[in-house]
Amino acid sequence: MGKNIILTEEGYNEIKKELEYLRGEKRNEIAEKIKAAREYGDLSENAEYEEAKNEQAFLEGKILELEHKLSNAVIAKKNNKKKGIIAVGSRVKLYDESYGEELTYDIVGSGEGNPDEGKISNESPLGSVLIGRKAGDKVAISVPNGTNEFEVLTVD
Repeated sequence: MGKNIILTEEGYNEIKKELEYLRGEKRNEIAEKIKAAREYGDLSENAEYEEAKNEQAFLEGKILELEHKLSNAVIAKKNNKKKGIIAVGSRVKLYDESYGEELTYDIVGSGEGNPDEGKISNESPLGSVLIGRKAGDKVAISVPNGTNEFEVLTVD
């Protein structure tokens, strides 16, 4: 049995939508590429065929990965979290004391983290120290240059 993967409801739905796309439209697209490449003749020296087969193998691996995530998913319900306590599904505003700036992050499950979109995983260095904290708490994480300190300003 696999390890439970905590996801927000939104993250679960995004993965499900991506899986449907990959199983349907993307599989058909690659099948067409393989079919067209076969028409070029000798498969042993057919770069287009080899590329399409590699793309198909990558796609099938991605499908297996997403199926695994969904089959082991535990959805973090927003109404299950204690008010004011950081949990998966919380939106937090932090003050980064090292850089003197405010940051806003959504705490998401490990399968959803994307810092560029303001989503940090509950298993990331920052996310893991934030879980269970509340507004006014200060946390620190080790970084290559030393330590970054953050103050929790708000929790939604």
